[in-house]
Parts: sequence; structure tokens; C-alpha cells
Amino acid sequence: MIAVTCGDACGEGANLEHRCKHFVGGVTIGHVFDPKSKTSNTEIRASPSGFELGDEPGFTVKENAMTTTTLWEGSASQIHDGPGGYNGVEATPEWAAEIKRLARERGATILAHNYQLPAIQDVADHVGDSLALSRIAAEAPEDTIVFCGVHFMAETAKILSPSKTVLIPDERAGCSLADSINAEQLREWKADNPNALVVSYVNTTAEVKGLTDICCTSSNAVDVVNSIDPDREVLFLPDQFLGAHVKRVTGRTNMQIWAGECHVHAGINGDELTAKSKSHPDAELFVHPECGCATSALYLAGEGAVPADKVKILSTGGMLDAARVTKSKQVLVATEIGMLHQLRKAAPDVDFQAVNDRASCPYMKMITPAALLRCLLEGKDEVHVDLEMAKRAQKSVQRMIEIGNPGGGE
Repeated sequence: MIAVTCGDACGEGANLEHRCKHFVGGVTIGHVFDPKSKTSNTEIRASPSGFELGDEPGFTVKENAMTTTTLWEGSASQIHDGPGGYNGVEATPEWAAEIKRLARERGATILAHNYQLPAIQDVADHVGDSLALSRIAAEAPEDTIVFCGVHFMAETAKILSPSKTVLIPDERAGCSLADSINAEQLREWKADNPNALVVSYVNTTAEVKGLTDICCTSSNAVDVVNSIDPDREVLFLPDQFLGAHVKRVTGRTNMQIWAGECHVHAGINGDELTAKSKSHPDAELFVHPECGCATSALYLAGEGAVPADKVKILSTGGMLDAARVTKSKQVLVATEIGMLHQLRKAAPDVDFQAVNDRASCPYMKMITPAALLRCLLEGKDEVHVDLEMAKRAQKSVQRMIEIGNPGGGE
């Protein structure tokens, strides 16, 4: 038994004897209120989620209880873990209001990547690309960061905000691109090329960043490589398509490229882009440099099949900037389909269409409404980065920022 003071949180009058139930953090609490003592005998009716009850308005905890509080009628007990992540909760307006309330209660700011589900983007405090969000995390006044994205992005936020608590709603949300090279593979590559300088895309793990000389984003990769002594060999990783784009633009010959890829972007191929552009001859093309079709887009422009000024190789942040100023009525977008939500909000009068409407990242979509609710209720999953590793990784990111124009990552 625990005793609580029943106030505004209870649906019944505070001065009337009554029986009622409260739903608190996934725990159903039933009690009989005694108006003389202003307390109620309270019984927990469901298994707790493992956290202590905070100072919810209307309740004075007189004995340790459990979990971050919620009076939402939706049940945290409905959350279940399945093959695609946590499910069982719908993204209703009530859910959104509860997410906002729980974030305030936890003192957290919610960050969402451009590839997240629309409902997750809409409930977030900030939406953007991975690097921009990590920089927002570092500057935010809140001590807790909830990063709705894949794991390496939350790691980068932790690297730039080592004193803050960084949470990811599902730590299993990985990244095929970041996983395409590990620290041991990079050590071996460096050993084979001892005089080379390592340039890593920010879409890498903290351990790989710690072995990197300088990071880059899709916006400034060309500038980063151009800043390096032309006689110095470069090892570029992990994305082969971004690397090919940089090599083509810079004309650099002493540059080795790791054969990694984002499986979603690699799946957007040149044949699809060609067919789509032919069926929409007046449309602009926004193409992410990680796409397997980036070379095809430039080829189409070079052959005159598409006017050169209509083909734009852009980061997600660059796509948003271009969307706000485009004069075109229709734009074909070659990147993960979650990006369409922000583009349509930025330019509602433009018809944005995916080059491949199946280009959905299953890892990004693991951040479900249920996962975000669980995260805020239970404080899970927390991201940890070894302090020494974080210091080394931070240096490679800082070198990139010093060059200027880091713009946006993926």
C-alpha cells in the first residue's frame, strides 16, 4: 500500500468520499478516498515499469512508488516489443499531448531526424539532419536529449554533449552505412596506407570517428577534401556514392574510397530515376549524394535529357533550402521517403514525389509512437560513449566545423 493525497488529478471532488482509479506510468492505481484525512488507501493493480513516481500535480507521494507519471488514458501496458520495434500505441492527438507533457516533466527536448515517421517529426521540438540536431543538442538548455534517429546520430549528440543524458527510443535502430566499416577494419586500412589522411562521413560510429582525422557531411565533403594537401593521399569512408561524387567534383586522383553504402539510398537506382524523369519532364530533381542514382542524374543532365539547372545533388538540409525557393511546380526526390514530410511543409504548393516510394529505412521507422512513449516513461534507452573515445571523436568533428560550412549531414 502507498498513501497519496488526492487533488486535481482525481476526477472526483477532493472533499467527497469516493472510489476511483488513476493510470500512472503504465500502472493502474485504485483507491478509496477519505475526506477526513485527505488521503486514500491505494493499491497498485498492474506491474510497474520500474521508475519512481515524480511530483505529479494532485499527488503527494508518502512512500516510494514507481515510474514517471502519466494520467493519460492510453495504456503504457499496451506497448509490446515486436520484430519492427515497439508497437501497440497509436499516434493520436492525446498521445502527442502526453509526449509533450512527459518531455516537460523529464526536462527533455525531443529531436527528430528528417527520415522519421511524420507523427514523430510533428511531436518533436526540432527536426533536421543528423549534424544540425547534434549541434542543437549541445546548445539546448535541457539536460536530457531524446534523439529520434538511428544510433550513430544519438552517439554524435552524446559526443558533442558529454555532460547531458542522451536517450534513443530504441537502441536497436542501427544504420547499414555506419555498420559498413568498424574500427578494426579502419585500423587495418590505415596500416596499409600509413601516410594517408582519413576523412569520415559523419554517418559513422563513435569508435570510427575516434580513428578519423577529419569528418565531413554531405554538404561540405568537397570542401573538406579540397582543404587537404593535394599531394596527401586520402582514405574516404564509408559511403562509396558520396565518395565518387567528391572524387568527381574535386578531380582528385589520390583518393581511395571505402565500398560502403546506405542500403536504402543504394536501392534508388538510375533506371528508376531515368524513367521517372522522362514521365515528368518539367520536374526538378533533388538527389541525395548517397543515392546509387546520383551518377545517373548527372549523366542525364550531361546528355541533355534533363536540363542541367534542374538537377541538384543535395543533402537533406540543402533540399529544404532549395524547396523554399524553387519555381518548379513538381520536384522528384531521390532520398528516404520520410524527407517528403518536411519538404511538403516547407513548400506546400509544390508537388514532391519520391523517385522510389519504397525507399523507407526500417531502422529509422523503429522509432515508433510506442517507442517514444516508453522512452519518456522509463528513461530508456540511454546512450553511453567512452569518455576518451568521445574526446578523440570530438576532435575530428571539430576539425570539420573549423573548415566551415558543415551544413547538413544525412
